[in-house]
Amino acid sequence: MKIHSVAIENFRGIRSTKLVLPDHAVLIGDNNTGKSSVLEAIDLALGPDRLSRRPPVDEHDFYEGKYLSPAGGDGAGGEAVAAEPAVPAEAPKIVVEVTITGLSPQQEARFGGSVEWLDVTSGAFYTAANPAGVDAANIKAALRVTFVGAYDPDEDDFVGNTYYSRSLTEEETPTPFSKKDKQHCGFLFLRSLRTGSRALSLEHGSLLDIILRLKEIRPQMWEGTIGTLAAFDVASDPAIGISGVLDSIDKSLKNYVPREWGVKPHLKVSNLTREHLRKVVTAFIATGDGDHAAPFYRQGTGTINMLVLAMLSQIAEDKQNVIFAMEEVETAIPPYAQKRIVHELRKLASQSIFTSHSPYVLEEFKLDETVILSRANDGVLAQAEITLPDSVKHKRYRQEFRTRFCEGLLSRRVLIAEGATEASAFPVAARRLSELKPAVYASLEALGICVIDAGSETQIADLAGIYKGLGKRTFGLCDKQADAAKADIEAQVERLFMHEEKGIEDLILKNTTAAALERFSDQLDWPPHLTAKYPDPKANAVAALKEYFGWSKGNWGIADFLAQCLEAEIPSWIRDTCIALKAICDPPPTPPPGPNADGDEPAAEPAA
Repeated sequence: MKIHSVAIENFRGIRSTKLVLPDHAVLIGDNNTGKSSVLEAIDLALGPDRLSRRPPVDEHDFYEGKYLSPAGGDGAGGEAVAAEPAVPAEAPKIVVEVTITGLSPQQEARFGGSVEWLDVTSGAFYTAANPAGVDAANIKAALRVTFVGAYDPDEDDFVGNTYYSRSLTEEETPTPFSKKDKQHCGFLFLRSLRTGSRALSLEHGSLLDIILRLKEIRPQMWEGTIGTLAAFDVASDPAIGISGVLDSIDKSLKNYVPREWGVKPHLKVSNLTREHLRKVVTAFIATGDGDHAAPFYRQGTGTINMLVLAMLSQIAEDKQNVIFAMEEVETAIPPYAQKRIVHELRKLASQSIFTSHSPYVLEEFKLDETVILSRANDGVLAQAEITLPDSVKHKRYRQEFRTRFCEGLLSRRVLIAEGATEASAFPVAARRLSELKPAVYASLEALGICVIDAGSETQIADLAGIYKGLGKRTFGLCDKQADAAKADIEAQVERLFMHEEKGIEDLILKNTTAAALERFSDQLDWPPHLTAKYPDPKANAVAALKEYFGWSKGNWGIADFLAQCLEAEIPSWIRDTCIALKAICDPPPTPPPGPNADGDEPAAEPAA
């Protein structure tokens, strides 16, 4: 069983989207793109316990917080006809439709008349009159379920439920997709903000409770435990002093009320109900070589995460045909364990869906398993797949994934720099300028820009094309290029920043001050071969530093120089580029409408 596609409308930051998912997927994108919202939406539709929360959705779950009917008619525009009152616009609804394929024979039998036939190649449902058509290899049995959430003005509350999708259009009263139905689907969701506080308790819906129910184990311990606790009188020993106070209260009570109203107050362990026992019964775990044990939720964050994961894995093993979704695998987990988690869950689940910002996790997924998400300003969430140009071979992509590709995939804005020197120096310059004049400049990190080393000028256009195709905002940074090369780069970037020198070393040395060069010379621990050639580097600072920058190319030489410069000592081209990037990525807010040409405030709009 697997989720073939999910369509979402009006949920949190997503106005609309339809995603088609591979058998195993990692969803990646910049923060607040909507990765978590996608998993939460699926949980609304398929999570067995998700709708137990009341209300199932709230104001903040609606796109832009809009859940009431728009005021004033059907919004069609034009003049209203007096004889026909306006039809109220329908209130926004949260709609999540999940299409499931890979049904087992038992699932097909259970869901019976709700099973449809999906062409997995085109995504269209088979509706032809010829029954034999469903035998084609690309036609698979599928089940569609839809969650609908809305505001009920009569109850002044939010409502929501999951239904068989076909029943929404084919039946007068939609058929709910019940909790029992969802349990047969087996969707397990592990959120990133996981404390494990309930995992090893016996509360209803806890992981341990789910495991026991799957194994059809019903702990027969409640009556015995309640009886034992009922016989235990807390603080009955007179030496403690509490029993004497309680006796005094008992005597005073008899002066005011008859015996039948209440006598003999004493202390018990609890109010002795199963529900309270479920909440307080907790597993203890010992760590290290000692025998001392502490409540499991007092263990380290990484240990708790692995414990929760181990329990979910146990659930997956017992349920067999399951879909496993997990946010932020890397939370408090070392890299080797991150990889182990990914591989184990892929083996346990018929489909696994992850979100992650870890290169160690992302590199475990193939290109067609990596789903790049991007969200436009109008709330439309789109997906893209990585397509490598001919100049970037798959082997190189894998070898350089952590150092060259991963950060760009996780960012919203990408600056492709010509080489390692530019890639290391430019962020340092922007950071230094932002420290000196924060009102004028901003660091690249604050602007959400990651810098990618293209490796050479010939690779800028191709790498920019990769990120542009994934919906990223792309920029280029390079030395002076021939017209043809410049045109190729400009075709792939939003803006190209190209200086007029043949190398960044010349840009720095020709456009800084002698004081900056001499100060940096004094700070350097000069390599022996340059000390022999320039016994007094300050006497010939330009020549000595040009050789030093060449020798330390790609090793932060120019970056270290820029880090100690004052604003006027940083070349004007770098300063102008930083100002331009800030204006592009963080434009100032639009000022409110000013006075009209006569100096008066603009007149109010006439009433409709």
